[in-house]
Amino acid sequence: MSGARYGRETERTYQRAGFGAPVRRGSRPAVLVVDLTRGFTEAGFPSGADLTDVVGATGELIAAARPAGVPVVFTTIAYTPAEATGEAVTWLDKVPGMRSMAEGSEEVALDPRLSRGPKDHLIVKKGASAFFGTSLAALLTGAGCDTVLVCGATTSGCVRATAVDAVQSGFSVLVPRECVGDRAPGPHEANLFDIQAKYGDVIGVKDAVSYLDGLRSTT
Repeated sequence: MSGARYGRETERTYQRAGFGAPVRRGSRPAVLVVDLTRGFTEAGFPSGADLTDVVGATGELIAAARPAGVPVVFTTIAYTPAEATGEAVTWLDKVPGMRSMAEGSEEVALDPRLSRGPKDHLIVKKGASAFFGTSLAALLTGAGCDTVLVCGATTSGCVRATAVDAVQSGFSVLVPRECVGDRAPGPHEANLFDIQAKYGDVIGVKDAVSYLDGLRSTT
């Protein structure tokens, strides 16, 4: 699965179970940038961490997507005042630190180091998955997409949830390792392992860029 990165016995167990086969790479991917907003990419915010390297790698991937005509979709978590202070969003009982992710705040703004183009989509979500309760699946289907390259934060939360819902919605999933990040290395690595085993392919950003570059000759 990953060169015994997680231990030979673990690798053998998952191989015996028939997990970790490669996904099909389609001819019409989309780049999905999950929650690379200031509240997650800057350590000065309660839910944040310094994700400078993740932002840089994701910017590289976006730059490869544009000339290939590959759609780019950004997401942000943002709550209305009633949602942020009330009891309607049950998830916020578990993660009260995210109640500060209020509409119009600095925390929910896209990281300024990433440029959102006029044709890029923005999905506002209330939970972990970019698909749950949003129009994302319909948007990707309408664009004719068959594969999603999932970037963003955090690996153990919104990235993993999005990867699970993406494959369950019929899309092949690719996760460029350098383009996702978390607050701590343990959850980050554990969830990359789980994604690779069950939901998508964890690949290098160079591989992802090469995949997008290869589409330019066919468009």
